[in-house]
Amino acid sequence: MSTRDASTRRHTALPKAQTLIEALPWLTRHHGRTVVIKFGGNAMVDEELKAAFAQDVVFLRHAGLRPVVVHGGGPQISKQLDALGLESQFRAGLRVTTPETMDVVRMVLAGQVQRELVNLLNQHGPLAVGMTGEDARIMAATRHFAEIDGEAVDLGRVGSITSVDTGAIEALLDDGRIPVISSIAHSADAGDGGVYNVNADTAAAALAAALGAETLMVLTDVEGLYADWPRSDDVISELTASQLEKLLPELASGMVPKMEGCLHAVRGGVHTARVLDGRVPHSILLEIFTDEGIGTMVVPDAVPEPRTQAPDDLRTQPRNAEGPA
Repeated sequence: MSTRDASTRRHTALPKAQTLIEALPWLTRHHGRTVVIKFGGNAMVDEELKAAFAQDVVFLRHAGLRPVVVHGGGPQISKQLDALGLESQFRAGLRVTTPETMDVVRMVLAGQVQRELVNLLNQHGPLAVGMTGEDARIMAATRHFAEIDGEAVDLGRVGSITSVDTGAIEALLDDGRIPVISSIAHSADAGDGGVYNVNADTAAAALAAALGAETLMVLTDVEGLYADWPRSDDVISELTASQLEKLLPELASGMVPKMEGCLHAVRGGVHTARVLDGRVPHSILLEIFTDEGIGTMVVPDAVPEPRTQAPDDLRTQPRNAEGPA
């Protein structure tokens, strides 16, 4: 090999080494910790993004973390309902779930979306195990009523989580597996032996808190929480739970369950909660293992973990954003 070739190899390898060195403190800090990831947005429907997501999760597992994946499947459910000639109805941003619709939800989440994700993960080894929240009674829920114009509206088989039993998930994690959980819960209502459709953001947050996770990561189709959308495309890099609580009434409806989930998680003991742009390949690795991160991070009030030394109460990063999807 010539001197020039050796020099070129050193030059191209150096950035890779620098990236690994930058990841070292994050690997050390997160080793052995549980990370709950809510899989959603474009990452669920784009083939390349799905493959990149699976690679990220497997990387976390091999790097010594304990990833748990929680997913919904709104677009897939709507597509199947259309194919069956059933109408998709939404009230207050939530799907009205009749018993007939619930059968479709169950079939799509556990039989389609979960199976595909488990298969993607298992291309890298016998790691992933699919479950729903009704399996081993992981998640219990009661009927959820939406409030519209001051009145409680029945949404059918839509539930609010009341309890989480993490035993089955922890057993899988201890065995080196990657649990993949569909957002379905068994009914805790007296005399009701059925199941409920649960918002996947809410389910992921409840599981993260119950597992004492290091972090909750929510994949979505925007870059993070915008500081002053649409007047500004700056993304809030970090904010505390109290700061987020003040912002909640001003948020677009699509971001509310995600940010409410982040708030619930950090107030339930999760160290950080992050909203990431799932349209960016390998966004999970970029967020966890780089100094700057790429999304919005929510931290508890008492133990803030500043990502930068910016003096602003709400630290922001300018982004080239097209706005919320």
